[in-house]
Amino acid sequence: MQTILITGATDGLGRELALRLGTAGARVLIHGRDGARAERVRAAIRAAGGSEPEILLADLADLHEVDKLADSIDHELDVIVNNAGIGAGKPGTTREVSADGIELRFAINYLAGYHLTRRLLPQTTGRIVNVASAGQQAIDFADPMMERDWDGFAAYMRSKLAQIMFTIDLAAEHPELIVNSLHPATFMNTTMVTESGVNPTSTVAEGADATTHLITAPNLPTGRYFNGLHESRANAQAYDPNARKHLRDLSDNLISTAI
Repeated sequence: MQTILITGATDGLGRELALRLGTAGARVLIHGRDGARAERVRAAIRAAGGSEPEILLADLADLHEVDKLADSIDHELDVIVNNAGIGAGKPGTTREVSADGIELRFAINYLAGYHLTRRLLPQTTGRIVNVASAGQQAIDFADPMMERDWDGFAAYMRSKLAQIMFTIDLAAEHPELIVNSLHPATFMNTTMVTESGVNPTSTVAEGADATTHLITAPNLPTGRYFNGLHESRANAQAYDPNARKHLRDLSDNLISTAI
């Protein structure tokens, strides 16, 4: 029985993954912010005869809660799926910051997963999957928190590229693990997509197929970016070692300042 942590498992792609993997026999750790929604996912897994899931509540916009989440997991993990995230926001959304004063999409989509994963590395034995996006934009390290010219879609795309850059670094640091990122599917029928005013063009089931492939398929490479089921190329900045070092330094400085 595998133990799989899925962040953002109470809605959209994360919920679909939790249901699939939980009913297939994995022990799923359901992360979310809303206890009632998490309980509904757990009940659905139980009703389908799946293994008993565990619920972990935390707001990933607060690095102190990310630390508490990491502290609450005291057993071995086979897989971490960093899926939790927010999109560009509703039309008219203005720049937002996290509890730690960090640009919100960077904080939730990337930095929380970066910190949580590094905290959990000593007890992770198999795979790490970072749910990114084909929508990517190079990070401006002169203004990484986008205090000038903020745009929701740009903030989202930069945070997703940061996830891919982290994937490449982590795979190189830990060759004993299989670490990959992916764009699961384009504009899935999720709350994130519909609230941004975009019409869905694919389904959560399609995204779950691609993500499950990275969780379960044998003989996968590591440190790669996938578009759906197929290996692909990310934005050129992902392959720039100097840019990745800038991102590591920025991330570590933001975390050390906040905690």
